[in-house]
Amino acid sequence: MKPRVVLGHPSGNQFFRHLASRLNAEGRLAQLCTTIDWRSQSWIAGALPRSLTRELRRRSFSEPLGVSVRVHPWRELFRLLAGRLGWSSLVQHETGRFSVDAVYRDFDRWVAHFLPRIGGANAVYAYEDAAEETFTTAAKLGLGRIYDLPIVHWKTNQDLLSAEASRWPEWESTLLGTRESSFKLARKHRELASANVIVCPSIFVADSLKAHVSETQQVVVAPFGSPPVSSSPVAPGRDRNRPLRVLFAGSMSQRKGLADLFEAMKRLNRKDVELVVLGSPVARMDFYRNQGVDFIHEAPRPHGEVLQLMRTCDVLCLPSIAEGRALVIQEAMSAGLPVIITPNTGADDLITDGDNGFVVPIRQPSAIAERIAWFAKHRETVPEMGHRAQTAAARLTWSGYAQKISDSIQQALN
Repeated sequence: MKPRVVLGHPSGNQFFRHLASRLNAEGRLAQLCTTIDWRSQSWIAGALPRSLTRELRRRSFSEPLGVSVRVHPWRELFRLLAGRLGWSSLVQHETGRFSVDAVYRDFDRWVAHFLPRIGGANAVYAYEDAAEETFTTAAKLGLGRIYDLPIVHWKTNQDLLSAEASRWPEWESTLLGTRESSFKLARKHRELASANVIVCPSIFVADSLKAHVSETQQVVVAPFGSPPVSSSPVAPGRDRNRPLRVLFAGSMSQRKGLADLFEAMKRLNRKDVELVVLGSPVARMDFYRNQGVDFIHEAPRPHGEVLQLMRTCDVLCLPSIAEGRALVIQEAMSAGLPVIITPNTGADDLITDGDNGFVVPIRQPSAIAERIAWFAKHRETVPEMGHRAQTAAARLTWSGYAQKISDSIQQALN
C-alpha cells in the first residue's frame, strides 16, 4: 500500500519543504499543514512592517510546490509581530502567550483536531515539540507515526549543557536548554515513545537515542542536503595579504561553542587573524564585547546574503557542544570554506582531517587555536582545501535526503 502522509510543521523550514516536494511528486502527500502559507497577492502585505513581510515571504508553500496547504496562522503571526515590537513578555521562553513553545503546542492541537477529517491518509509526519496530540489522535485512527528529531535527545542535550553551565557560568544564560521545564521534557518523552519511525539527521543524534527507543521503533538517519556548490570567483576577503577571516555562524551561545572560540582567539592574539561572528545575540551585545576579543558582528540575513558573506571568509569554525546536524557547515563548505568543527556538530562524517578541514574535541580551546594557527600559516593551501570541501558537501543532496525518508516511510508502513 502506498503511504499517504499528513505532513505538518509550525514554521515550515527547508527540511519540511524538500520532503513535501518529494512526497507530492510521488503522490504520497495527503495534506500539508503549517501556520503560514504566504501568497504573492496577499491582502495583508501592505499593512505589515517590511521586515515582517520579508520573513513571511520565506513561508510560501502552495505556490512554489503546487500543493494544497492547510494553515493555522494567527498565533504565529502574533509571535512574529510581538518580537519585532519588543513585547518580550509575550514571547518569553515557554511561558509567553506567543512564545515558540506556545505556537508549537497550539499547532499540535489544531492538527490533532483536523486529522480525522483528512481522507485517504495512513500516516502522519510531525516534528519535535509539535507531535504529542497529533500522535495521540493518529494512534486512535490507526495511522503510522513518523517523528522528526533534528537535535540530540533531550537527556544528552541537558547533560552536555549542564556541564557547560558549570564550566562557563557567565555564559549559562545563553544556553537556554538548561532551563527547559519538566513539563516540556516529559512532553518530548511522550512524543518519542509514541513514534513508529524516528528520523534524525546524523549518527550523533541516532547514538543519543539508543537508551530511549524500543526494538520496535525504527531510527532512520537522513543527512540534510547541501546548497548548490558556489562557482563565484574568490572574493577580496580571501586575499592572502589580508588577515585570515575566521567565520562563526549561529546563535551566539555556548551551545554553539562561542565561549571556546573566544578563548581560542585570546590565546592566539594574532593580528593576521580576524573573527567574523554571524548570528543573533542571546545576551546583550555588551556581554560579548566585554569578553576581551575583537570581532566583527554580522546580523542574521536572508540565505543568499549569508552565502555571499561566507565567500568573503576563509574558514568556518563551529566548535558546538550540542547539535543535530549543523546545516551551516554544509553551506560553508559549498561556498568553498574548509571548516574547524567538533564531532558534536553531527557533520564530522564530511571531514577528512587536513584534507577539507579539521575535527577537534569539544571543550578544547587550545585545539581550536592550534588549527586556526595552522590555517594562518598555510594560507596557500586554503583554496584547494575549500575546493575539496565543496566536493564533500556536494555528495549530500536534498533530493537524497527526501528520498531516504520517503523510502523509510514506505518500508516501515509495509
